[in-house]
Amino acid sequence: MRKNYFMPEYDNLKKIASQVRRDIIRMVNGASSGHPGGSLGCADFLVVLYFEILKHNPQNFNIDGVDEDIFILSNGHISPAFYSVLARSGYFDISELGSLRKINSRLQGHPSIHEHLPGIRIASGSLGQGLSVAIGAALSKKLNNDKNLVYCLMGDGELDEGQVWEAAMYAAANKVDNLIATVDYNRKQIDGPTDEVLFLGDLKAKWEAFDWMVLEMDGHNIPEIIDTLNFAKENTGFKKPIVIIMKTEMGYGVDFMMGTHKWHGVAPDDEQTKIALEQLEETIGDY
Repeated sequence: MRKNYFMPEYDNLKKIASQVRRDIIRMVNGASSGHPGGSLGCADFLVVLYFEILKHNPQNFNIDGVDEDIFILSNGHISPAFYSVLARSGYFDISELGSLRKINSRLQGHPSIHEHLPGIRIASGSLGQGLSVAIGAALSKKLNNDKNLVYCLMGDGELDEGQVWEAAMYAAANKVDNLIATVDYNRKQIDGPTDEVLFLGDLKAKWEAFDWMVLEMDGHNIPEIIDTLNFAKENTGFKKPIVIIMKTEMGYGVDFMMGTHKWHGVAPDDEQTKIALEQLEETIGDY
């Protein structure tokens, strides 16, 4: 049975997600570059993962992730959302968010381990690689008798990469059952709708054919995200990797960014930023 997340947990997570979306808009505007569309779309998921689901230790980060859960961000271009959630959950001071994409900043356009930013375990941005890394981390945990889990987030456009499907075959064949992958299924990528760039077909049937356990969820319904991730956790250890097809809207929360791929990698100007921020409640304080 699901707990009642509407008060106070649900409201609190919703407030954090609104603040994260404000961070994303301000960060990308301040850098005059970046990827707001997918970042806005994944904000709810990342907030739930880091504030409700993940077993992690922000105050004592270690890159190996021993005795804690590991999260691998494969679609690294949504780094503004990731950086905001890391800062808001205590990995580093929120004032650093204003340095996105600046010279000598630890907050590069795509996450980089070279910068030694707490919370970052792999460099990501070259799409298609994150699932392979997550499988390796999951197998490492098995070898070390570490009972914690590995989570991975991919974009749907990223599924155009053949490496994803090689990894999917490997995980199923080797019964990597301490892994929960999620696909951000917003049906848009930088060049247009995914159906037009390279039709993905029936994703649920496709992952099932690769012998994964497949779940689906609304990526903007916080109680549903909590339920689905908890259900996935309960079903680890049964000889199958798990994938969640998460339906989201690119640019969610800002009306002129929603429903189009055009904000995949374009920064809002100052006037657009003002309009966007008027639509997003400041809940726990801007950086």
